[in-house]
Amino acid sequence: MNHPSSSSSRSTSEALLIERDAYGLAGVVRVTLNRPDAFNALSEDLIEQLQAALSAIAQSDARVVVLAAEGRAYCAGHDLKELRATPSLEFYQRLFGRCSALMMTIQRMPQPVIARVQGIATAAGCQLVAMCDLAVAADTARFATSGIHYGLFCSTPAVPLSRNIPRKAAFEMLMTGDFIDAAKARELGLINHMTPLDALDTDVAALAKRICDKPAAAVSMGKSLFYRQLETGIEAAYQMAGQTIACNANDPVAQEGMQAFIEKRTPNWRA
Repeated sequence: MNHPSSSSSRSTSEALLIERDAYGLAGVVRVTLNRPDAFNALSEDLIEQLQAALSAIAQSDARVVVLAAEGRAYCAGHDLKELRATPSLEFYQRLFGRCSALMMTIQRMPQPVIARVQGIATAAGCQLVAMCDLAVAADTARFATSGIHYGLFCSTPAVPLSRNIPRKAAFEMLMTGDFIDAAKARELGLINHMTPLDALDTDVAALAKRICDKPAAAVSMGKSLFYRQLETGIEAAYQMAGQTIACNANDPVAQEGMQAFIEKRTPNWRA
């Protein structure tokens, strides 16, 4: 179910759709992969367009990004026809380097990014889901790191996959290329929520709204700290977290939140 809004705006390219104030929610930007006939494969052009779009959104006042896709597939990974058409180490290094930079942009941008998964997500498509901060999938969605079937170990998808799900489960997916269904993906922690396809947009919108209802400064500060502390030792993580929460507590938004708690009232984030 869609949530149209008279205040929403939409821009279109051949391979990417961008809708602002999506689901009728101010500050929610929906970015949609629009290569359904190619199963939304990540061509070099699509990677460049997605990189440009997310970089621009990161600098905007957007609150939440929803990364969606048109058609039966969410994303089938890299465009193998393009890879075969340019059998060059230089091209491969450039392509995978740009794809890795795109994945890091998702993690580094201040807005939480929600993957809206309506169909299969394989190889770099599964990587895309794993790199998003949150993921909501239809109960018919399926996931695989299937490159091994074609002689391509999913090396770059292995990075976020092994940071999202238990190590042995990740290794099995990478070595066999077998699909897991949405229920298994939720059990392992690859996705947050599973829902019927016809309720997918409703559930994505509800999750986005819960985030939008929180103070933007605390959300962006928290996202940054979450990933930085994960990649360090526990002592350094505590030092990092202590400094972050001290700065957070000193922020006027947190001061208002604490005062509202003391006075037993709803915080006025716009005060």
